Amino acid sequence: MTSKKVPVTILTGFLGSGKTTLMNHILNDNTHGMKFAIIENEFGDVGVDDKVISENVDEEVIEVMNGCICCTVRGDLVKALKSLYSKVEKFDGVIIETTGLADPAPVVQTFFVDETVQTHYKLDSVITVVDAKYILERMAEEKPEGAENEAVEQVAFADKILLNKVDLVDEEMKVKIKKEIKKINPAAPVVETQYSKISPKEVLNIQAFELQRVLEFDPEFLDDEQEHEHDQTVTSVGVKVKGNCNLGMLERWIERLIGQDGANLYRYKGVLAIKGMDDKFVFQGVGMMFSGNFEGKWTVPEEERECRFVFIGKNLDHDFLRNGFMACQASAKLRFAIGEEIMANIGQWVNGIVLKHWDEGNAYRIEIQDGKKTNVWAPVDVDAYIRPLGTKKTKTDS
Repeated sequence: MTSKKVPVTILTGFLGSGKTTLMNHILNDNTHGMKFAIIENEFGDVGVDDKVISENVDEEVIEVMNGCICCTVRGDLVKALKSLYSKVEKFDGVIIETTGLADPAPVVQTFFVDETVQTHYKLDSVITVVDAKYILERMAEEKPEGAENEAVEQVAFADKILLNKVDLVDEEMKVKIKKEIKKINPAAPVVETQYSKISPKEVLNIQAFELQRVLEFDPEFLDDEQEHEHDQTVTSVGVKVKGNCNLGMLERWIERLIGQDGANLYRYKGVLAIKGMDDKFVFQGVGMMFSGNFEGKWTVPEEERECRFVFIGKNLDHDFLRNGFMACQASAKLRFAIGEEIMANIGQWVNGIVLKHWDEGNAYRIEIQDGKKTNVWAPVDVDAYIRPLGTKKTKTDS
């Protein structure tokens, strides 16, 4: 009896293009009626996407691999596909989300050079998500000699291209982007999207991959000995630590970081525990475009919560990033007790009483002694916001 070949969709695209957002749309869509296994790949040792990906995945099998799927963990991909087959042979397919720094060629090649994988799976399509705001900049980027431009390779191998975040560019820019994309890949249809929203049926099981098209622009594609080299100036730095962050300090650190190093930050994302908040703080960004929101309740006690973040970019100072983040950790013990009289800075120094510790992410909730019981927050436990009663005014206060 011939075994069923399970269709595979490779979801690729440069860092921050919207791949995980697309994945979550697929997982949360209950109209397609299909069942998938997910292979999630992240660049670096600290994974974040497995904490961000939709929790509505009761029927799916999820494998997470850290490292570049096109080189360092390619062998793991083959092992994962082989071990998954007995679980997924009755599924409608497998979706592989590559890291944003992956060259799709070696991943695609896996389905033609390994006999067992070739017997059990068929490559259905390569879907590439591109960020309308940054794709031209990424494709034009000069790389060291011998290194691939991953953004160009991702466009070249695409069977369908999602031009995402089109709301961030004007019509003239959209025309220019499509023109440049067609120079690299004239065959792939380009579909405009916002927030990666598209019907799953337009990207899954569409039977779009054609080996002959790939061989036309890369005749040596099936040569398993081809060299593959990344830009060595692009690295990742991640932190995974138990504990809670001080929201005020975190916001100031991120603002300063983006303002100074935004041009070198290809991608950054994290899931953080904020002292005094029951929800997870999920943030992500590309370059100087940052977004962060509270979403999803923590299901573990506050003392067991864990913060994770990863930054990917060029010429990153790893120690600076790690140390800056660690400095945002919430103090184990605050200086002033509840009920203690203090001085609070509300533009001028006034008397107040501490009402609560860690209120909505702020170190202190304070009642100002103004006869109106006005409440204010001191976001951080430092003298710039809150100090002992009777502290003398200094020159820096004026």
